[in-house]
Amino acid sequence: MYNNSAAQKGHSVALDMKTDSRLADQPFVIEGADVVLPDRVARVSVRVEAGQITDIDGARHGARVINGAGLTLAPALIDIHGDAFERQLMPRQGVFFPTESALLETDRQLASNGIATAYHALTLSWEPGLRSVMQGRAIVEALAALGPRLRVDNRVQLRWETYCFEALDLISDALAGPQTPALAFNDHTSMALLDASVPLQNRPFDHDPAFPVTDLTAPRFLEKMKPRAKRSHLSVEDYVALLQDVWARRSEVPGVMARVAQTAAKRGAPMLSHDDSQVETRSYYRALGAGISEFPMNVAVAQAARAAGDFIVFGAPNALRGGSHIGSPGSADMISAGLCDILASDYYYPALLLAIARLQKDLGWGLAQLWPLVAQNPARALGLTDRGVIAQGQRADLVLIEWPEGGTPVARVTWAAGALAYAALPSGGLV
Repeated sequence: MYNNSAAQKGHSVALDMKTDSRLADQPFVIEGADVVLPDRVARVSVRVEAGQITDIDGARHGARVINGAGLTLAPALIDIHGDAFERQLMPRQGVFFPTESALLETDRQLASNGIATAYHALTLSWEPGLRSVMQGRAIVEALAALGPRLRVDNRVQLRWETYCFEALDLISDALAGPQTPALAFNDHTSMALLDASVPLQNRPFDHDPAFPVTDLTAPRFLEKMKPRAKRSHLSVEDYVALLQDVWARRSEVPGVMARVAQTAAKRGAPMLSHDDSQVETRSYYRALGAGISEFPMNVAVAQAARAAGDFIVFGAPNALRGGSHIGSPGSADMISAGLCDILASDYYYPALLLAIARLQKDLGWGLAQLWPLVAQNPARALGLTDRGVIAQGQRADLVLIEWPEGGTPVARVTWAAGALAYAALPSGGLV
């Protein structure tokens, strides 16, 4: 934990801005910090060379020394699902900004929050506008072009609305690319048409022949569609007509999903299902190869996922705020019950670190017990065997945290593959 007296004295980490760009090539050792290791927190030194952690508590051997006294050093965060990048693309309803500038700003936000690997939850929908296939392709292509300029590892979760057949070419292209994306099966089409008398969290399996569909002319339904229509730059009438056209594809959807899942499996892409509401739903997607249950909507589904050995994801904002904003299970309750493996930033990047701080208080658990939720476990679920823990031979994705006792933590320095991605320190600055 951070030493408050050190802060009052203007404590800072010894980094030199003139040489920070060469830190990925020159060996350096971080000393004096409380280090979050896989099994404990200990005050040990961490040596980094050529982008990897090469030694724990070893000799300096002429390496540059970074003083982390009074700070906490942890594996950098791994975000399995985050869509806050949408706010850089469209900060106000209907107001778009250039894709490249939005993604560069997103990259800065990730680094400043200690996130060194992020899977952007890129919704590929039949809706026009922000979540359209055209916008999705622009983002995928811009991320590829910006790669050398990005400070952290920006990846994509293809958050596929399964009724959107228009996305199939983009999905195929992305899966064939050099940086394997994740693939998430989303069915917000069925959710939109759910009869209002049925709770969202307990709706039937989406492909149940008896799925309860609402009256598309009902005033309550039309009111519900207003914000979606506005987001799509359509009138409510035109939006509902488009929804009806898409719904007519229902009988084709399972076959299309199976083909996409086969392609993803051949590429080794991790697969997720989103907002599972029934054990049958989770079983269906598991059979397709989706071994990650993302935001299960009730305890029974989470229990079934755990029994089957699936990874289970809940939202960090949920844990930070003390509950779900839509009435789904509370992340803290699921963690304490052993029904949550991973926290996702969802819509707020700072939530990953801040949720760990709140869970530490609420559950009384230590950092070694909580940190896997935001580093080791998402790495395992996503097949990233080279990161997520501080250990010899691992990629040097690290975050140095100012963490006042009982106070709010903040990322002060972030490294991605040993390169300095972000640094912002208390008075005294970089010296």
